[in-house]
Amino acid sequence: MERSLSPMQSYYASRAGEYDAVYRKPERQPDLRRIEQWLPAVLRGRRILELACGTGYWTHFLAPVASSIAAIDSAEETLRIARERVPQANVSFSIGDAYAPGRPGTVFDAAFAGFWFSHVPRERQVEFLTALNAALQPGARVVFLDNLFVEGSSSPICEEDARGNTYQSRSLSDGSTHRVLKNFPSEADLHALVAHGLGRSPLYTCWTYYWAFEYRVPPHAPELA
Repeated sequence: MERSLSPMQSYYASRAGEYDAVYRKPERQPDLRRIEQWLPAVLRGRRILELACGTGYWTHFLAPVASSIAAIDSAEETLRIARERVPQANVSFSIGDAYAPGRPGTVFDAAFAGFWFSHVPRERQVEFLTALNAALQPGARVVFLDNLFVEGSSSPICEEDARGNTYQSRSLSDGSTHRVLKNFPSEADLHALVAHGLGRSPLYTCWTYYWAFEYRVPPHAPELA
């Protein structure tokens, strides 16, 4: 049976073989080395739910220090690479939906998403956080890592829709061109998102090319209206 993929899923499935090229940009190497040290320290010893794990680039740094990792992605093409990269027994990879990540009977005390939040439409951000919080135990630590927009290093913004979502035009080595939703939230945007019951103790960290946002899952996540 053929998979029915969204344009975003099709793009990342097609990009699997060249997915990690973005991590080889020379100007970003100092930031990446810092984050590769920072992230494991933040999530050490945790039972982690990882969303949109891609090729397992960040899973590779978390696996040695995590109690366990359940990593999900929508593309089997990237998961095949991730399983080869991260063979540790405490890590599982599976097809999953970042908007419905809950697993009955599974307890997570942390969640991580690298370079996923920027692809969540602004109108679905509350929905996304509500479902994520419901999949985690109260007090769990949530960490998002993503891009800052840096002129000359980031792909140019080519479009903005009526809801304020921004888009990039990206080309792959097969010659195909893809319209990709890519938002660049500010620190204020992220704090405002969790300000009304979606998260506690928010913390924003900024490097030259990247940002991280952390919060704790509240005792009772608010229900969607």
